Amino acid sequence: MRRTGRSINPSRSRSLAKRRAGRPEGRTVRIEGVGPVLLERSTRARRIIISVSPQRGVRLAVPARVSFEQALGFLDIKKAWVQKHQARIKREESRRQALVDSFSGIDRAAAAAKLRGRLRQLADRYHFKYKRVFIRNQRTRWGSCSHHNNISLNVKLVMLPTELMDYVILHELVHTRVHDHSRRFWAELDRYVGDARTLSRLVRQSGMGLL
Repeated sequence: MRRTGRSINPSRSRSLAKRRAGRPEGRTVRIEGVGPVLLERSTRARRIIISVSPQRGVRLAVPARVSFEQALGFLDIKKAWVQKHQARIKREESRRQALVDSFSGIDRAAAAAKLRGRLRQLADRYHFKYKRVFIRNQRTRWGSCSHHNNISLNVKLVMLPTELMDYVILHELVHTRVHDHSRRFWAELDRYVGDARTLSRLVRQSGMGLL
């Protein structure tokens, strides 16, 4: 007797079942005033956890003993908190886009000349010695100093307020004397810029990860 239809591979079916079993249970719902919300079953969560991120949006990690309906009830209570974080993310994304636009308009030749000149001025004023200087369009650093006292500065520095631009330049100049971030380094840097750690934080905030 002939059989018709597609044959079933038992090993393939078991493998598929394992993959499905390993996937967390979840679904996406749209909440008024919040937008899409991913509810995802979590075997590790001991309580309902709400997270808001630019990449994943709003996510609820739901413990095994809690129903999705209960999780949505909890979200309703925390809606104002979620909206506050969504607004903050939106502001940060707008600021990031403004930085992208401003950085893309830099005249690199003029910026390099300005940075080289300011580096020379500050080095002469405070009696620092350095060897070579490089002006680069870096994505991860505002500046660096090699063990041979070669200094690299990010062309984007010209978009910062003068106080912050000078802070970065002096940061690298101090590294010509102290090649680490020890207490001695920060104490030395404080001599030239005042509150170095506060300025360091402001520089990090200004760069938004250098985009």
